[in-house]
Amino acid sequence: MYLIDSHCHLHDREFFSAPEAETMLENAHQNNVRQVVCIGTNVADSFTARDFSATHANVFWTFGVHPEFAADFVQSPDLLPSSQRSDTLVAIGEVGLDYHSDHFDRTQQIQLFEQMLDLATQLDLPCSFHIREAFDDFFPVVANFPHLRGVVHSFSDNKKNLRRVLETTDFYVGVNGLATYSTLPTPPLDRILIETDAPFLTPVPNRGKINEPAYIKDIAVWLSAKLSLPLEEVMEKTTNNGKQLFRLPDPQ
Repeated sequence: MYLIDSHCHLHDREFFSAPEAETMLENAHQNNVRQVVCIGTNVADSFTARDFSATHANVFWTFGVHPEFAADFVQSPDLLPSSQRSDTLVAIGEVGLDYHSDHFDRTQQIQLFEQMLDLATQLDLPCSFHIREAFDDFFPVVANFPHLRGVVHSFSDNKKNLRRVLETTDFYVGVNGLATYSTLPTPPLDRILIETDAPFLTPVPNRGKINEPAYIKDIAVWLSAKLSLPLEEVMEKTTNNGKQLFRLPDPQ
């Protein structure tokens, strides 16, 4: 059994040089992390993730515009041209709502989010949701898209909103290093996707270091202890969850 990093930014040259990315992919493989999903945060970044996936086996990409870019985003009826798609495109994301900062206009965020959900519906792809202090608006918006599948990336809210996410049967919850040093509620194993969000949110015991996909194993070990379950069971279930949501093939 192997592990999947379901959310990272290894392709982003603002954070990782090309040699660093290669080294980290090798580290991941040595730690039994066999598949990686590189998450797009705007149009250009999404296509960088696409190009990175095209030259690396077992690396996949997503297309999305993060809510922080809502004010700069110009709506287009042809947001993701067919010529830009590929077999390794596995989701729309990360997309959503971020109300933590007053600098991001909420109306513009909702408009962008709705367009991204429409794209996900058209392409029959799941979403990687970025939702921060915005669940009261998130649930009414997604209710208008009844066939959505997705994962609430880096869940950092309360038990009430976790229950509401879990009541949406096709939504998973992303658990990353944040859980290893906080008091967040823990989802049931059958709804968890493990992620790093590298280079951010490095898990215990590597706090203070730049995060990387290899550290997925640390989150799996933490979950095993937290849920009082064998590590092998945690690995098998979370990997199967990721494969099911993103419709991933077996590793090459």
